[in-house]
Amino acid sequence: MYTVGLTKIVERMELKNLTPNISIEDININQSDINRPALQLAGFFDYFDSERVQIIGKVEYTYLEKMSEKYRFQVIEALFQSKIPCLIFCKGLEPTEDIMTLARKHNIPVLSTEKTTSSFMAELIRYLKVELAPRMSIHGVLVDVYGEGVLIMGESGIGKSEAALELIKRGHRLVADDVVEIKKVSDDELVGTCPDIIRYLIELRGIGIIDCKTLFGVESVKETQNINLVIKLEEWDKSKEYDRLGLEDEYIEFLGNKIICQSIPIRPGRNLAVIVESAAVNHRQKQMGYNAALEFNNRVMSNLESKKKSNEAKK
Repeated sequence: MYTVGLTKIVERMELKNLTPNISIEDININQSDINRPALQLAGFFDYFDSERVQIIGKVEYTYLEKMSEKYRFQVIEALFQSKIPCLIFCKGLEPTEDIMTLARKHNIPVLSTEKTTSSFMAELIRYLKVELAPRMSIHGVLVDVYGEGVLIMGESGIGKSEAALELIKRGHRLVADDVVEIKKVSDDELVGTCPDIIRYLIELRGIGIIDCKTLFGVESVKETQNINLVIKLEEWDKSKEYDRLGLEDEYIEFLGNKIICQSIPIRPGRNLAVIVESAAVNHRQKQMGYNAALEFNNRVMSNLESKKKSNEAKK
């Protein structure tokens, strides 16, 4: 099971720690969902998922204010006794002194943000889903081409890194070379990134390791990118029949998600960078509703139909 440290969440979400004496170094979150403890503040703890981050918004805060001090003390103590990872107050709301006393007693961090409850929850859930998403590592190169995430795969030495380098020189951006970490953020979204140890680096046989960020500038690299298209490079095989039209899409599956995959045969003289660019633009065009292969097929069928009618008329 993947986890994300509370320290990292505090830094990423710019949270204010109201209990600095309570250590958050060893607190890890393993749930991407969060909870607003409305029913729990009313004393109902059945099916309460105490492992989630707990959020206090304006509604919960007002409800707590209207409680008697004695009853609020009992409810908050019951909440903290369930060993929640932390309690976050939104909109800059200040917790009461009895809440802070109980937090220190049960060693529960209390945090605060100036953001509105809804926007903070949406941002935190998105962040946690990415950080806790199922993941895998594959051999390949991931580049951002005209905003499309293109994953280039193929055997070692076939030219993936060289194609990526040419794409970078043409104004596109490198995400990962050699090892691509893929995270399943949702049932239709895969996000690719690079291990920290090789981030921004490309290996070129005969030259060695080059740093794209240093050589070509910060605009030539990117940390993460959605994967929209997979291109498989393979050696040209004369005995194999390759798709000439592209009427039917082929797919490859990662973590249960299907991504369109195109196999491209490699032979001397083919410009891989231009081919990858064309594949990316053609994929976007299909997503926008225009399919050049289908249009060509319709033209051919229309032409055949016209010739057939012409021949029948001559008879």
